[in-house]
Amino acid sequence: MSMLTPPGMGGKYRITGDVYPRMRRPHRRRRIVLAATAAVVVLGAAGWGTLQLVDVFSGDAGTKAAAGKQADCKPAPTPTAAPAAALPKPAQITVNVYNATPRSGLAKTTADELAKRGFKVGKIGNAPAAYDKKVPGAGLLLGAPAATKGAFPVLGTQLAGATTKTDTRATADVDLIIGTAFKNLSPKTTADAALVALTKPAPAPTGKC
Repeated sequence: MSMLTPPGMGGKYRITGDVYPRMRRPHRRRRIVLAATAAVVVLGAAGWGTLQLVDVFSGDAGTKAAAGKQADCKPAPTPTAAPAAALPKPAQITVNVYNATPRSGLAKTTADELAKRGFKVGKIGNAPAAYDKKVPGAGLLLGAPAATKGAFPVLGTQLAGATTKTDTRATADVDLIIGTAFKNLSPKTTADAALVALTKPAPAPTGKC
């Protein structure tokens, strides 16, 4: 009798041989691993498909939005330059030149130079007491309120740093009162360029979408 046969058992229950039967591991763990792997694959495929759909729909929406914006954005009409304000020419401006500094001769030499540049010279002399030695800058332009949009800008091109002031005069002449910081009139080339800039039309605004 084989050693594998339990005591008291024989016949058809007799176990022959001297090798123990091998017990196989259940297949449940393998099935779990396979099922988990399949689930990962399915989820990955689903996520990739969702991403593709989002890209497709968002791309179409962006294209439509851009197309709609371009349709709404109409080309602006060709801008036209605004006409420059009508300014008097130097020959139309009468300038009275007054010297408010302790240096003598400035009124005469300045008036002669303005005449060479086309201005009409009026009175020449020392500044009135209200301004004598009381103009700290290069000069002061004094005239009626209407001069602020006419004579002042034109005459101001001849003397950099000149300030302006209005009074109650009824005439169109303008006073140039030479201040203590005065050295010379602006160079003629600089003054001429400034005059040209005054006559150029102001740039028109451009339309934007």
